[in-house]
Amino acid sequence: MLAEHLRTKQREREILLMTHIVMGYPSFEDSLRVVEAMVEAGVEIMELQIPFSEPIADGPVILHANQRSLQAGSSVEKCLEFGEEVAKRFDIPFLLMSYYNILFKYGVDAFTKRMAEAGLAGAIVPDLPPEEADEYLAAMAAHDLSPVFILSPRTTDERMAQISKVTQGLVYCVARKGVTGQETSFSDELDGYLTRCRAATDLPLALGFGVKDRADVDFLRGRADLAVIGTQTIRVVEEEGVEGVKPFIEGLRPPRSS
Repeated sequence: MLAEHLRTKQREREILLMTHIVMGYPSFEDSLRVVEAMVEAGVEIMELQIPFSEPIADGPVILHANQRSLQAGSSVEKCLEFGEEVAKRFDIPFLLMSYYNILFKYGVDAFTKRMAEAGLAGAIVPDLPPEEADEYLAAMAAHDLSPVFILSPRTTDERMAQISKVTQGLVYCVARKGVTGQETSFSDELDGYLTRCRAATDLPLALGFGVKDRADVDFLRGRADLAVIGTQTIRVVEEEGVEGVKPFIEGLRPPRSS
């Protein structure tokens, strides 16, 4: 269902935008304002990260946001309540992004049941390999949720094919090795990697890690289906406040033709 939704949106836009927030950073009130600004700016889908003490896939900017959110009193339940609020309020799909420890401690089936009740579309769990995901995959399927798995430039063609069998909704392609927020080279090498990803799956391809401006999004046009903007929006909030989010997102693509 998520994949079909994104394909429909692609008839309106050549490349879609998926944004990312850390829930509760700088506060839940500001998180809600950021989501509202992103939706008004035309974002098609959004990741909602549950803050975690050891977010191993994240660089310093998102790590800092995780720590600040936890210090301010964020909890898993508060994040699920926030996810439910935005899913009801805004007409775009929302994915939870979380590390597996949180699902394991909460109870995988209980967590996915709560996600479904909240109206969320699926989840990205970057530290869960598909070989160890049987319980998670069964629970996600039971609650009609999309499990989104990750490809990297070092993923072999054989493993890409294996991962494409279990991911649903979209495939998240990280642009390079390393953590979020570092510089990415938008080059022929990245083009070749995305060509391999495209050959492995018919699902929409989302490219993240290092996408920060209009030039990066333009590079991905025709190569990926979604550009994922994560770290850069947190930098915008820190430097310009929530008021800077909408113009930043609007500047990533040309205006819609009337």
